[in-house]
Order: sequence, then structure tokens, then C-alpha cells
Amino acid sequence: MAVTTLTERGDLSRAARSFMRTESGSAVLLLTAAVIALIWANLGTGYEDFWHTELSFRLGDAALTYDLRHWINDGLMVLFFFSVGLEISREMVLGELRGVRALATPALAALGGLTVPAGLFLLFNAGGEAAGAWGIPISTDTAIVIGMLALIGPRCPDQLRVFLLALAIVDDIGAVAAIAFFYTDNVQFTALAVAGVLFLALLALRYVQFWRTPIYVLIAVVMWLAVLRSGVHPSVVGVALGLLVNAYAPRPRDIARVQVLGSSFIVDPSPERALAAQTAVTEAVSPNERLQLRIQPWSSYVIVPIFVLANAGVVLTAATLAAAIASPLFWGIVVGLTVGKLIGVTLGTWVALRTGIGRVPDTLRWGQIVGGAGLAGIGFTVALFITDLALKDPVLVNDAKIGILTGSILAGVIGWLIFRLAGERGGQCAPSGLPVLPPRPWRPPVEA
Repeated sequence: MAVTTLTERGDLSRAARSFMRTESGSAVLLLTAAVIALIWANLGTGYEDFWHTELSFRLGDAALTYDLRHWINDGLMVLFFFSVGLEISREMVLGELRGVRALATPALAALGGLTVPAGLFLLFNAGGEAAGAWGIPISTDTAIVIGMLALIGPRCPDQLRVFLLALAIVDDIGAVAAIAFFYTDNVQFTALAVAGVLFLALLALRYVQFWRTPIYVLIAVVMWLAVLRSGVHPSVVGVALGLLVNAYAPRPRDIARVQVLGSSFIVDPSPERALAAQTAVTEAVSPNERLQLRIQPWSSYVIVPIFVLANAGVVLTAATLAAAIASPLFWGIVVGLTVGKLIGVTLGTWVALRTGIGRVPDTLRWGQIVGGAGLAGIGFTVALFITDLALKDPVLVNDAKIGILTGSILAGVIGWLIFRLAGERGGQCAPSGLPVLPPRPWRPPVEA
């Protein structure tokens, strides 16, 4: 494998550590929400009725009416995808996606992890009524994978976590592209053109460095409404907006300004000088990182668990399980997640290293990479999301959800077994060895 420098070995930046802490804790809540949804759907009453309750917003004769599930999937989840866009932008400027060789390996691994599962799914479903659902097994659930890595412990070094995080980001780009291009029907081009004009307006505001949050929020809401009306899924709005937000490392002149204004406040602690010092400290950190600090906990701690609670409920009876096992849709998803991801990610990594166009940290071994490839088959959040877009028949939706649950559980077991049998012992995944809950989003984080 390629030998890299200390920086290239994948030492974690402050932003990456913060992201991983939140994602690891999110896995606990996500799995809890999934269990509650399953219990509610099978032992409780009114699961589907509740999520089909309509909620309307009306202004005069204009009204926007959807059921609760659609408000979550088409509304709240835009903030989740906005967080994804922020992370993509930051990693390309400051993180693990800088430079061609640093990007090549996770990019090719993600490409393999997108195409091989889709191909295996179509082997079971080509020409069938569920053929269009090939996007279900292509995406990796970052939160659960990072949580699993923390549980695996000493067989999972930080460098593998960084590699899989970079892979998951490229994987997210592919999943969002699939949603935008393949799961959009009846496009209304007038509304789409309005959204395009608004996006250009945001680009212009960024170009002139005009940063006023209320203006951006207003344009973003109107853009979301336009894309919603156009027929394109509004998740693309979230990613597009996230990519627009500047990311940069603190600049020396900004640090010097903080020192000058901070010293000025110490000499004369007036409200005016306090405001000036506070403004200087805020502006020293990029808007991308400031937004990520505020939005990521809400996304991981609130939005994604609510989404899972609203979408993971599936009726598990002898009849539904028998129907699922007999369904090619079920087997396409299970094989895609367990076999497709393992082969695709491993093959993509091998090609990048074999051709020399990519590199991985020199502390990683093939046992760890293959174990990580096995865990990459844990597909949950985006898999459920695409299920809602790709399938309308309730029976097929039920088969797909059972396939997602089964495939994700098996992928976790396969990854764990690979680490047990072939993963070399190395650095810790997390100091505690266990995932922790993220800071509550309504309270500011406390730095250790």
C-alpha cells in the first residue's frame, strides 16, 4: 500500500472529530427510533393512520397540504441533506477530499459501492414491477456505520473511520444524484426555472460576500417551494445550499484581529468593544463550520430519528415474512447490501491502489478495509427514503423495508465477523470505545 506522511495518514481534524462524535451518538437514537417504529407498527395501533394525518399551511386562497410523513420526508429531511452538503463542501476544502489522490480511493470505492449493488439488484428484478427500485441498496448509512466502528473497538483505527467517512460523502453525492435524475416524474420546467434563477441569485450573493442569514433563509424557502412544485425532489435544494456555504481555515489576519479586539476589551470592557470582539471571533470561523455546529446536532439528534420513526414501521407477521422471502425485491436488496457493497467497495479500493491513482493511510490493512466494506452495506436512512420515492404498492414497500432491515443486520454481522477474523488489532475507534449521544442541539456544546 502507498506510504503517506503524518498528515496524510488521516489524522482527524477538529471538524471531523465533531462530526463523528455526533454521527456515532446519532446511531443510538436512530436504532432506538427503528425499534419503536417496529413495536408501534406490530403491537400498537394507528401507526399508518397517524403518519397519514394531514397538516396544512394556508395563506388566503393558497394552501400547502401534505400528510405528516411527506412533511418529514420532503421538508425536515431537506435540513439533513443541507448538512450533507455542508460536509461535502468542507471536506473538499479542508478535509479528507482534498487533492486528486486523496479523493481517488474513496471515490472509486464509493463508485463500486454504488454500481455493484444496483447491478446485483437488477439481476433479481430486471423487467419486473420493482426494477425501478434499484437505488434502494446503493447508499451507506454513515451514522450507523460509525457507531458500529466504535463498538468494534480496537480492530478499527481512526484512519479507517476517516476513509469510510470520505467514502460515505461520495456515496451521498451518488445517492442524491440518483434521487434527482432517476426518481423525479412529471417535471414542471417553469417552476424548475424559478428555482434555478434563485440559485443563481444565491451564487451572486456569495460572490459579492453578502452574508445575511434572513435573506438566505427567505430565498431558500422560496426555492424549496419552487422545486417542490417542479416535481424534482427537494432534497437537492438542501445539498445545493450546503455546497454554497464557504469553508475555510482560520486566517492569520482574522486571528490577529481577534487578539487586538480581545485585548481592547480587556483594557476597556465596554459593550461596544465586547460586540466588536465577539464579531471578530465569529468571523474567524468559516460560515460552513458555524452552520454545521448548529445544524448537525439537530439533524442527527432530532430529524433523522423522526424520519426513521415515520418510515421504519413494517408489519412483521408470518404472512408478510413469507411474502417477502418469496419476493425478488427482498432478495435484490439483501444481496445488494450484503454482497454488492462488500465486493463493490473492496474492488474500487483495489483498483485505486493497484493503478496508483489513489492512496490510503499506511496504517490500514486489507482486513480492516474489507471489514469496513462489509459494514458499508448497512443502508437505512437513504434506503428508506428511496423506497418512499420508488415504490407505491404497499406490498412492495413492505417487502422492501423487510429487505432493508434484513440486509442491514446481515451487513453488520458480516463486517463484525471480518474484523474478528481478518482485521488486525490497532488504534482505538473512540476513547470510550462506545458511541456517545451528541450534545443536545438546544444547548451550546461544551468543549473539553
